[in-house]
Amino acid sequence: MDMRAVVLDGPMEPEEMRVRRVAVPEPRAGWVRIKVEAFGLNRSEYHLRAGFATNARFPVIPGIEAAGTVDAAPGGEFAVGQQVVAMMGGMGREYDGGYAEYTVVPASSVIPVTTGLDWATLGALPEMLQTAHGSLYTGLAIEPGQSLLVRGGTSSVGVAAAVLAKEHGLTVFSTTRNPDRLDVLRELGVDHPIVDDGNVAEKVREILPDGVHAALELVGTNVLPDTLKATAIHGTVCFTGMLSDNWTIPDFYPMDYIPNGVRLTAYGGESSDLPADAFQRYVDLVAAGKLPIRIDRVFTMEQIGEAHRLMQDGGAIGKLVVRVGA
Repeated sequence: MDMRAVVLDGPMEPEEMRVRRVAVPEPRAGWVRIKVEAFGLNRSEYHLRAGFATNARFPVIPGIEAAGTVDAAPGGEFAVGQQVVAMMGGMGREYDGGYAEYTVVPASSVIPVTTGLDWATLGALPEMLQTAHGSLYTGLAIEPGQSLLVRGGTSSVGVAAAVLAKEHGLTVFSTTRNPDRLDVLRELGVDHPIVDDGNVAEKVREILPDGVHAALELVGTNVLPDTLKATAIHGTVCFTGMLSDNWTIPDFYPMDYIPNGVRLTAYGGESSDLPADAFQRYVDLVAAGKLPIRIDRVFTMEQIGEAHRLMQDGGAIGKLVVRVGA
């Protein structure tokens, strides 16, 4: 039996991506085969496709997340037909990932879910919510009543982080480089949308003179010093993303780089950082209209090149999703 999949033979331009026929993978004990209904696009897949990834192997089916139903579970961990999502754990790097009609993943990377959400919406959630949740709770240890700055607020993780933080009772500052997107941030519940002209710290401190309690850095090391300056003494900055493709700090000298009393950490976790009950609660909130997750556009598999071009160029506000079965 064969299936449709996107296979990368090596680094390539978005327009070179193609769907081809390949054999359906067979699961072994401890692994689960999922019939994929939808998958979200992520920056790490762009890095892999563009040749930036240091742990790449080719050929490979990319994709660090997927949503669908269990097709086979030799170890009996899940019932056939169970709604599930899968993410991380080496998907799309160490073994073939979610850009396919079927994917085989370790049972430890699978989260069961029960929902009436459409597949495209469910497919948008796993990695986005996992990264936002882990950054906020593991990286920043947020508490109700605190203030949070999201640097890179119109990215999919930025959108998710803002709405999760609001749901937890924080005051949220969020940035965009495009003034036309400020209203989108307001609609998501952001208290203080800010145009990022490179000097966000000054704008934050005009509103909150002592700085924010917590800051989530999604843009990269090129703006990290300014994000640190926007953060209060004993506050924490969590480096999670690199939308600018800047992820290293040359000649890092901590005493010169980090303001006195400000903490700098990072987050790059796994699916285990988002417990199944927490993911189900978030899914239920989305279904109830109480967690306003934003999907920019839904593509078919045959439009994967167009989707990757939009992601690479930063043209989306929120999540890009591919609907496999439609």
